[in-house]
Amino acid sequence: MKIDALARMERHAKRIAEIAAVLGKYGLADLFGGFDYAWLKDRLKSSDGHALIGSVTTAARTRMALTELGTTFIKLGQMLSTRSDLLGPELTEELSELQSSVPPDAAAVARATIEKELEHPIEELFAEFEDEPLAAASIAQVHAAVLTTGQSVVVKVRRAGVAEQAATDLEIVQALAELLEKHSPALRTYQPLAVVRQFRRTLLRELDFTYERRNLEEFGRNFADDSTVCIPEVFGDFCSHQVVTMERLEGIRGTDIEDLQQSGEDLGEFARRGANMYLEMVFRDGFYHADPHPGNLILLPGNVVGVIDCGMVGRIDEDLREEVESLLLGIVENDSAIVAEQVLNLGAVPSSCSREKLRTDLQEFMADYTGHPLNEIHVGAALANLVEIIRRHHIVLPPTLAMLLKTIIVLEGTSRRFSPDVSLSELMQPYCSRLLLRRLSPGRIAKRAVRAYRAWDRLLKALPRDLADLLARFRDGTLTVHLDHRHLDPIVNRLVLGVLTAAVFLGSSELWSREAKPVLFGVSVFGALGYVVSLFLGWRLLRAIRKSGNIQSKD
Repeated sequence: MKIDALARMERHAKRIAEIAAVLGKYGLADLFGGFDYAWLKDRLKSSDGHALIGSVTTAARTRMALTELGTTFIKLGQMLSTRSDLLGPELTEELSELQSSVPPDAAAVARATIEKELEHPIEELFAEFEDEPLAAASIAQVHAAVLTTGQSVVVKVRRAGVAEQAATDLEIVQALAELLEKHSPALRTYQPLAVVRQFRRTLLRELDFTYERRNLEEFGRNFADDSTVCIPEVFGDFCSHQVVTMERLEGIRGTDIEDLQQSGEDLGEFARRGANMYLEMVFRDGFYHADPHPGNLILLPGNVVGVIDCGMVGRIDEDLREEVESLLLGIVENDSAIVAEQVLNLGAVPSSCSREKLRTDLQEFMADYTGHPLNEIHVGAALANLVEIIRRHHIVLPPTLAMLLKTIIVLEGTSRRFSPDVSLSELMQPYCSRLLLRRLSPGRIAKRAVRAYRAWDRLLKALPRDLADLLARFRDGTLTVHLDHRHLDPIVNRLVLGVLTAAVFLGSSELWSREAKPVLFGVSVFGALGYVVSLFLGWRLLRAIRKSGNIQSKD
């Protein structure tokens, strides 16, 4: 793995040099923060001219560096913004603000991409096509157009060269993750290789617009009978891997607060409908829009909620949904034992985790919300506090669950932005009641019984074969047992040091008592030196023991 990683990094030496230069520029601010050299501080500036020393936090510099590095690193930062359990709230909140600031491709480039992908000239495809894009981001830009049928649409076009640059950056990031996984025990706990592999899958899906097309079509089917939600219609004949054409929603973007307030619509109802739409996605469909940013929601006439930018989505399988349901029910019923058990079931728990301490922290966390009216409970803040407890105990959540929690946290912030009176906890209450009824339904019980039967059936079929193989190895003498003694090395080292200290002390005593030559002032020189060495070794041993005791008491 090490050779492969180094070979990949060598192939992209130029890009690595660019990355190193940007990271160095943003990381040197702290190193030179105590030096009173104005000429040096003036040169430590971001690409937009802001000084980096004194006024910019580490989290902000991280965001600025990722922005300057381009598409792949912007998307990496956006994905990491869902991992509060790994990075903490300060950095993830800063990364959630990541936005690309790249100029759009020229109109000729966008036209050439569309014509190549759809295999027809622009004039044959559209009655009208606006060269000036409505919006431009790191991966794509959006142009307004009109089909020959008179239908107003938007055409999302992938930027030229972005896939090639992403492929290079992905190789570099994966090589770095492999090296960190192999050589950095401190970072290995955070599973850098697994995080990068998940990011690779997510980014490649975002670069392929056929996935966004399928997402829009699935959302459209799920909400076909809901008149309060509008999913843009997709025009399949005008879509490809680099182009997706969809209905243009004419309304007010969620970011235009003044226009929303002047629209005359009931923003409280709009916020409740948007929140209910997301709750239906999560608890009914197990397939949800994973970026409930205000800019992705549109107020349409009649308080209808329009949804755009469906490239980032999340899925919850049946097993994870049951675990999440149990977690939510434990919180609603104020049962810290169930909450602790579900946290331990859902996350990767280190061997050093104190389960009793975790239960105590969760009891204190839940006590803060006991007896409060539902409309006074902020679900987003509660989940953020829960994730902080999980991070403090070094429990790593699965990426799908981390994304879901982040989505709910952002959803509450978006809902309250539209209307401060909207309570997500009140809106979730009927879903929790529905969850309890669904868990007790005969169909659900029968499905669990079938799954349990299949699991036991597989076990009973495999057990005789595995036992026979075990007995055969035992009979042939090829059975080996590997024991992994965790934290044994420090104990052995201290034991050896103690034996060595005692041996040096006894040997020195023997030399001193026999007045072994050379002798100075009637004292054996080697005996005295041995005493000094044994005292030093004994002091080191006592210090190591005290240090170990302090660490255990803190844990």
